[in-house]
Amino acid sequence: MARLGLPALLCTLVVLSAALLAAELKSKSCSEVRRLYVSKGFNKNDAPLHEINGDHLKICPQGYTCCSQEMEEKYSLQSKDDFKSVVSEQCNHLQAVFASRYKKFDEFFKELLENAEKSLNDMFVKTYGRLYMQNSEVFKELFKELKHYYVVGNVNLEEMLNDFWARLLERMFRLVNSQYHFTDEYLECVSKYTEQLKPFGDVPRKLKLQVTRAFVAARTFAQGLAVARDVVGKVSVVNPTAQCTHALLKMIYCSHCQGLVTVKPCYNYCSNIMRGCLANQGDLDIEWNNFIDAMLMVAERLEGPFNIESVMDPIDVKISDAIMNMQENSVQVSQKVFQGCGPPKPLPAGRISRSISESAFSARFRPYHPEERPTTAAGTSLDRLVTDVKEKLKQAKKFWSSLPSNVCNDERMAAGNGNEDDCWNGKGKSRYLFAVTGNGLANQGNNPEVQVNTSKQDTLILRQIMALRVMTSKMKNAYNGNDVDFFDISDENSGEGSGSGCEYQQCPLEFEYNATDHAGKSGSEKADSAGARAGPQPYLLIIFCVLFLFMQREWR
Repeated sequence: MARLGLPALLCTLVVLSAALLAAELKSKSCSEVRRLYVSKGFNKNDAPLHEINGDHLKICPQGYTCCSQEMEEKYSLQSKDDFKSVVSEQCNHLQAVFASRYKKFDEFFKELLENAEKSLNDMFVKTYGRLYMQNSEVFKELFKELKHYYVVGNVNLEEMLNDFWARLLERMFRLVNSQYHFTDEYLECVSKYTEQLKPFGDVPRKLKLQVTRAFVAARTFAQGLAVARDVVGKVSVVNPTAQCTHALLKMIYCSHCQGLVTVKPCYNYCSNIMRGCLANQGDLDIEWNNFIDAMLMVAERLEGPFNIESVMDPIDVKISDAIMNMQENSVQVSQKVFQGCGPPKPLPAGRISRSISESAFSARFRPYHPEERPTTAAGTSLDRLVTDVKEKLKQAKKFWSSLPSNVCNDERMAAGNGNEDDCWNGKGKSRYLFAVTGNGLANQGNNPEVQVNTSKQDTLILRQIMALRVMTSKMKNAYNGNDVDFFDISDENSGEGSGSGCEYQQCPLEFEYNATDHAGKSGSEKADSAGARAGPQPYLLIIFCVLFLFMQREWR
C-alpha cells in the first residue's frame, strides 16, 4: 500500500510543479512598471516583479496587476501633485505676464512723474530764477499730490488742482502788485475770484480735464494689471477633492498597473476629468472676460485722449503759458480784485519790491513741439507699452474656459486628439466613448468621470469673481472719465481681500464717485436719509407692545 502511494505522490508533485512553472511563464513581467515607479523616488520593494492578484486595489481596475496596495496609495498622491504642477505651470505663465506688465507700467508712470517734475524745475529755475525758487514749494506740492494719488489714491484731483491754481494766483498776485501789502484774509478774497476772472486764461480748465482723465485712466489700468496678477496667483493654487484625486489616479497611473506604461490617457477622457476638477475655475470665465474687455477699453483711452504721457511731458510749458497769461492780464485782474476785495494798503516807500516788469517773469519758454517728446521713462513710451499689454490681454481672454483643454494638451497628461483608439480610457487601451461635458460647475452633474457637488461654490473663487467685478466697474467709470475712490490694492489684499469677509451675494461694489462727479449725497444728506429710515422703528415697537398686552388680556 505504501509502495503504491509513493509513485502517486511523485506524480502529483510533478504535475503541481509543471502547473506552477506554466503559471510563472504565463505571468507578465512588471519590470518596466517597477523601473518607472522607482524613477519617481519610490521604494522598489513596493513593486512586484510579476503580476499579482489585484483584489487589494481600491481605485484601479482589479484582476492581475503590477501594482501593490502601497503603489496605488503613492500613485494617488503623485497624480495629485502632477495635476497641481501642470495647472500651476499654465497659470504661472499668465501671472508672470501680468506681473511683468504691471511692474513695467508702474515704473514707467513713476518715472514719468519724476521726469516731468525735474523738467519743470530745471526750466523754471532757468527761466524765472530766484522768483521760482522762492515759490517752488507750490509746484513741489502739486507733484507730491499727483504721486500720492497714483500710489495710494484718496486724492480728489479736481479739488487738488483748484487749490494749486489758487495758491499760484496768491503768489502771482503778490508779485505783480509788489508795491502793496496783502493780508492772508485779503488773499483768500483774491482766490474767490479765480473762476470769475480766469487770470490764467483757459489753461487751468483744460489741464484739469486732461490731468484728471489721464491719471484716473492710468492708475485704474495699473491697478487692473495688479488685480489680474493676484487673481491668477490665487486661483492657480488648486486643491483637488477626494473624488477628483480618485479620477486623476485612474487617468494617470492606473494604466501602469496593467503594464501599459507607454499608453497615454484619451484626450476626451482627460477633458472630462479636468472639467470636473476645474469646475469652479470655469465659473471665473464670464467675469474674467468682462474684465479683459474693460481693460482693453481703458487701454484705448490711454492711447488716445487720456494719454498721460502727452499730458505730463509738456506740463511745464502749459503752466508757464498760464503764468504768462496772468502777467499779461495782471492790470485788468488787479483792478477787478481791488473793486471786489477793496483797495490794498501800500507798502512803505523803502520796502516796495521791484515791479514784475523788471523780474524774470518777462521771460518765455521756447515753443513746444510734440515730436520732441522724450521716451526715456522706463526705457519706453506709453504707446509702445499699451500696444504690448493689449496684445497680452487679448491672448488672456477665455483663459479659464480653455484651461482644461490646455492642461490636456500637455503631453504628460493625455494623448493627442488624433490618437483616439490606442489610448487609455480608464479601463483599458481603447476608444473613449463618453461625450465631453461643458465648463463650469453647473455642467458637471452628468460628468461620467468625476463626482462634483454642483450645489456648493468655492469661496475662494467667489472672492476672485467679486474682485474682478469690482475692478471692471472701476475701469468702466475710468473709461468714461469719471474719478473713482480706490481702496488700496496691494499684494496683501487685492483679489481675495477685495471680497473677503462677506458672502458673495452681500459684498458691496467697493467704489463710489468722487464729489467731482456730483453723483452722490453729501455726508449730512446721507445721515439725514439714514435718520429718516430709522425713525419709524420706535413707534413700531410701541404698537407691538400694546397689541401684545391687549392679546394677553384677551387670553386671560
